Amino acid sequence: MTKEEIEDKLRQGIASITSRDKSSIAVETPLHEMGIDSLSFVEILVFIEKSFNLRLIELDLTKKDLETVDALASFIAGKL
Repeated sequence: MTKEEIEDKLRQGIASITSRDKSSIAVETPLHEMGIDSLSFVEILVFIEKSFNLRLIELDLTKKDLETVDALASFIAGKL
């Protein structure tokens, strides 16, 4: 799976979780600036684990990896 495919899947998942249009999810916009609250953030992490078959608790996920869709996609691409 390419980084672009991962970004697309992340944007789709985040849009669904936040009830926003996928086109409004910019890959470079910090997630906190999109109004994502702690509950939505947990839902996003669960979505990532299920969609990409990753156990995030076992990986070296940092705050920086969680800043943007682009950062998340890069992290996930490196773990797949």
